[in-house]
Amino acid sequence: MGGRDKQDLILPLMIASLLLSGHSVAAAVDASMVGAVGALLKLIGTPLKVTAFVECWNEGEKLMFARIGLSGGRHLMQFVEPRRASLDARTDVKDMDNYRNATLNEDAESHQTLVVVDLRCNGSERLLAEAGQRLYLNYRWLLMDSSEGGVPLGIEHYLAVLQDLPALVSSEIFVMLEEDGQSVRFMQVPGATEGEMIDLRTHKVTSVRRKDLHGHYLRASMVITNPDTLNHLTDYKDKHIDTITKVNYILTNYLVAYLGAEVNYTRVTTWGYYNTTTGMWDGMIGELVHNTADLGASPLFFTTDRIAVIEYLAMTSETRSKFIFRSPKLSYTENVFVLPFDDKVWICVIAVIIVSSVLLLVTLWAEWRIANGDLEMPSTPPDSSTMVASLRDTLLMMYGASCQQGSAVLPRSCSARTITMLTFTVLMFLYASYSANIVALLQSPSTKIQTLEDLLASRLKFGVHDTVFNRHYFTHATEPTRRALYEQKIRRPYGPDAFIALEQGIDRIRHGLYAFHVEQGVGYKVISETYQEDEKCGLQEIQYLQVIDPYYAIQKNSSYKEMVKIGLFRLNEHGIQYRENDKLYTKKPTCSGGGGKFVPVSLVDVEPAVWIILWGSGLASGFFLTERLYFRFLRRKI
Repeated sequence: MGGRDKQDLILPLMIASLLLSGHSVAAAVDASMVGAVGALLKLIGTPLKVTAFVECWNEGEKLMFARIGLSGGRHLMQFVEPRRASLDARTDVKDMDNYRNATLNEDAESHQTLVVVDLRCNGSERLLAEAGQRLYLNYRWLLMDSSEGGVPLGIEHYLAVLQDLPALVSSEIFVMLEEDGQSVRFMQVPGATEGEMIDLRTHKVTSVRRKDLHGHYLRASMVITNPDTLNHLTDYKDKHIDTITKVNYILTNYLVAYLGAEVNYTRVTTWGYYNTTTGMWDGMIGELVHNTADLGASPLFFTTDRIAVIEYLAMTSETRSKFIFRSPKLSYTENVFVLPFDDKVWICVIAVIIVSSVLLLVTLWAEWRIANGDLEMPSTPPDSSTMVASLRDTLLMMYGASCQQGSAVLPRSCSARTITMLTFTVLMFLYASYSANIVALLQSPSTKIQTLEDLLASRLKFGVHDTVFNRHYFTHATEPTRRALYEQKIRRPYGPDAFIALEQGIDRIRHGLYAFHVEQGVGYKVISETYQEDEKCGLQEIQYLQVIDPYYAIQKNSSYKEMVKIGLFRLNEHGIQYRENDKLYTKKPTCSGGGGKFVPVSLVDVEPAVWIILWGSGLASGFFLTERLYFRFLRRKI
């Protein structure tokens, strides 16, 4: 970076210029200098711990300076003066530096520390050179030079000191100047009460006051998984490829324009994951950690292991990855043959059959007694079409009536026939209702699969969109249900083939009984373009990843943090963020063709009926063999 560029960046940092009426800062420490510092502390407006590295001052000057804290009552004054451990000059310097650094480290977590450095004192420039991040983290600095001389020191004197130091846009560095037109000034108005100042800064908040970076180049890292994405970053084509990068590339350009900066992009292929072997982060996070990028232009998931190395600022893309599948037919999750009626209705149907059978049996028995007196009822009727008073026959007849089947035997009396007719009529209405419900249920989608546990217990097949983050999160899942889902439904049946291309997975969803894990907006874009209207109905989604929506990230402890955060919030408040997300992400398609296509009945739909046939055949065969063996035993006995 050239000297001129460095000067342009440092000049905005010199946010305080003090006009000392009639006094030169180049003079020794006097009341006017102390009064100006007191006014500056009053302007800051918060209680401060003032740590002064002014070893070259005499006791009188220190006492005069200490009056600031005594008069205001809000400031703790501390003068740092290390003791010399030996007469060796090198050892003295080393001990002094260690003591200074230790003193500053004590206040590392405090935002209320003002460090005063007099450049006239030996070791002051070395102290600044070793300050490192303290120049832009958690500290305020006041630089002065009380060297005796008749010529007031200008900004160039301090620029020479700060030229090679890491002074960034978040640094709070004040300098004591007589006047400088290029900086925003604190002025001591002539005639005003001593110690008062007028703040001429337009904005008091540092991040707002310094949001114009004057064309400074920011470094942004973005994740590109498809090389062709570089040709379509702004033309809204191939919206399903690297969608999150395309959205945030546009937002980053708006952000940089808001900050008055320029941007250089670098391309990586992964968001960044920790390598336990090397102990290093790769991908975009690696560039942020290793200070080769200032901005993470591709938002990433919020995880606990990343909090320590990057700074999350704002959620710029409301997108999530989920399992998307077409709701299976109800027969895949339920026995549709018991669903048409409520449990109480089934109990009533059984009660009707039993009560009707008993009433019919009593009626037949009474008829026989009236017609034949005390004669014993025969086991077989004289006429094959005449019903006898047998509970077995009456139950079988009423069961056949419930299935709308006729009977080979009929009662003869008017009362018995009345019971039979009423029973057939009641069961006819129930049969019609049952049949109609069965037809509707066979074409109805199931809503039973609502959680990952339901998904794990289902008979669906599974696939995962082949992306870097999907491979990482699925293979590193530790939660029991998610781990079981990956092991039992993805890794064991398919192995590496479970991670497939987007179009292939979406096509398998179309054919049903298939769950595909994909980013919502990406998947729905392909579904909207390739599915028929009736195929868009019944789409369900279940989240697998235990992460929240992606967040925009920057370096940890970045000097641009507040400015970038404010810029991102402004993009959201003004609707720019919503517009770009709406143009690039596709929402879930609406169902406008439900019920317009015939659904054929498969073996799975009639599976319970098939099982009844098989069990019935097995029972009939068992009874047949038992009867044969029984009668054979009787014949041998005779």
